[in-house]
Amino acid sequence: MQRLHQNARRSRAIIVNNMVYLSGQYADDTDTGIQGQTEQILHKIDVLLAEAGTDRSKLVQVAIWLKTMDDYDGFNAVWDAWVVPGHTPTRACGEVRMADDDMLVEIIAVAAL
Repeated sequence: MQRLHQNARRSRAIIVNNMVYLSGQYADDTDTGIQGQTEQILHKIDVLLAEAGTDRSKLVQVAIWLKTMDDYDGFNAVWDAWVVPGHTPTRACGEVRMADDDMLVEIIAVAAL
């Protein structure tokens, strides 16, 4: 097992049994709206997956938390352009109360190596 970017509370990614498990990823700049936050998060996911030795074409599952389902279409506009056609992961999307009121979206992902 390998842990990436670990601190006392969490690891940003864990590699085990040829799988990569990412912690919840959120935007650093929360002043950008749903599309800007989504773009930031998807970039972070790309970087973590590359560091783990894989990429978005090998995503198997994603959980998407939106602050409000009113942002669903705006999120999907960015998501649909980012996912690899023919390699879309399983996905769940729901509305949740965020840890920070300025966060509009958080994404958890699992990928194969």
